[in-house]
This record gives sequence, structure tokens and C-alpha cells, in this order.
Amino acid sequence: MAPASTNHRMGRAAWAYLFALAFLWSGVFLLTKIALADMRPFTVVALRLGLGAIVLHVVVLASGARMPSAPRTWAAFAGMGALNNFAPFCLIAWGQTHIDSGLAAILIATTPLFTVLLAHVCTHDERMTPNRLGGVLLGIVGVAVMIGPDALTGLTTNVPGQIAILGAAFCYACAGIFGRRFRAMPPTITATGQVTAAALMVLPFALVFDRPWALPMPGMTAWAAVISAAVFCTALGYPLYFRILATAGATNLLLVTLLMPAGAVLLGMGVLGEHLRAGEIVGMAMIGLGLLAIDGRLLALVRPGGPIPTFATRPSGESAHNQ
Repeated sequence: MAPASTNHRMGRAAWAYLFALAFLWSGVFLLTKIALADMRPFTVVALRLGLGAIVLHVVVLASGARMPSAPRTWAAFAGMGALNNFAPFCLIAWGQTHIDSGLAAILIATTPLFTVLLAHVCTHDERMTPNRLGGVLLGIVGVAVMIGPDALTGLTTNVPGQIAILGAAFCYACAGIFGRRFRAMPPTITATGQVTAAALMVLPFALVFDRPWALPMPGMTAWAAVISAAVFCTALGYPLYFRILATAGATNLLLVTLLMPAGAVLLGMGVLGEHLRAGEIVGMAMIGLGLLAIDGRLLALVRPGGPIPTFATRPSGESAHNQ
């Protein structure tokens, strides 16, 4: 792939894409939990990815584009699919059979922390700063405050389930770093390749371990949850994911996991008529301050007239493969 020059500033468009992605992904834990009531974990993942891949291929064909055929590109798709879909989806689906969705959301919110640390070690243009690290930690605390202390009651039990969710968070962080190599490729093409490769990976596991044909037919509620996850969280979500990654970098992209719980609360207000609790207001305020700190704007407010720190720009001659 061609070298790419990238300026990792979070402009208005990047923030808009990030909030849109958070909205699309805000219901993924609930949808997974609903589907798991009638389906087994590998089956849920296989259906979400398989149906999502079909939708994405239709979109690619309708646009007149063509999927790449080079084995090296598909090997990269497979690596991205393993890190960003296969491993974390399976870990989350299995982990949610042992812990509640609220605790899972708090644990997955550690993804930006892993990303900040990995990006500092593995990249040259997304170095860790006190603002960035402090903002991520503030955001994680905000997620915990927003979801409420009841979600932390299971913190001393079901440790394997918690480790599975943390493992998924680490996989997402690795995927953000690995995915930087696709910045020169159209986001829909990258998303289609990644999801297709991941669907092919998980299918044998679903057939061998879940044996879905030997189980009762899932109810309509479970099917609706899986189809919603496939269309909205996967087919619509991943093109946005790669667009943000190309323009704002891995660290900014994975702030989406801090915004997802807030999106779930707002979705509940709009769809279910739920009301904001005091803890949710405080938690979202903390998440907002954390985002401002990461973006550098909080420091600019504290020091009026000072420049707003931004991410370093990649030298134009640096190849995306050297990461």
C-alpha cells in the first residue's frame, strides 16, 4: 500500500464520525446479551459477522468498486479480522455469559488505555503525553461512575469472564495499531475484507462447538438482535471505524469505547423513555472532560492564549508498512 501522510488532529468531521460510531456501537452489549439467551457464543459471532459481510459486499458491488485480489492484502485483512473481530467478539460473547453487561462495558472502556500505551511503543506519531494518559483515566472513571457502583459488585467474582473482556480490550488496541496500514485504502473495502476474513475464521468454531442444527430454533427476538448487530454495528460501523482511523489515528479512534456507555444512556432516553440519573450526568461530564484533556483543549482553557496540542504529523516519506 502507498505511503500516506496523516495529520492526527480531531477536527469537527472526525468528532462527528466518532460520535456516530459510538451511537452505532452503543447497543452492542445489550444486543449480544439478548442473542445469547437463545444462541451460543460462536453462533452469535458467526451470524453477526456473516450477515455483516454480506451487506458490505452488496454495498461494494453497488458502488462499482472491486475487492482486491492480492494474497498479501487478504493476509492483512485476516490479521485485522482476527484482532478486531474474531478474537474480541468471541471473548466478549463468552465473557458476557459470566458477567453483567454493565461491568463488561466498564472493562471494555480500558481499550483507550491499552491503545495509548501500545501507540507510544509501536508508533512515531502517537506518543503518550500526560494529557492523553490523564484524559483516558478520567474517562474510564467516568464510565464507571455513569454505569453505577452496582456494576462493580461482581468485580471479585467470575474473574475468567473479566479477563476475557480485558483480553478483548487489548485485542481492540492492537487492531487500532495494526489497522494503520490500511489508511490508503477506501474504508468500505477495508471493512468488507476484515469482516469477511473474520466470518470465515469463526464459522468452523460455530459448527464444531455450538452445533446449531442440534439446538432449538432461536426466537424472533434473538434473530432481531443479531440482524441489528450485523447491519448497524458491523456493516455501518466498520467503514466509519476505518475512516476515523485514517484521519485521526488509533488513540483518538478508540476513544469510542468511552463514548459507547453514554450513547447507550441517550439511546435509552430516546427509545425507552428512560430518565437521566445523577450518576449518569456526573459520569458523562467526566468523560467529556477526559476527551477535552486528550484533545488538548482542556489545557488550552487552563492556560488561555496557549496553543492547543495536536498529534504530530507523519513525515510524508514514511511508509505505513513501517509500523
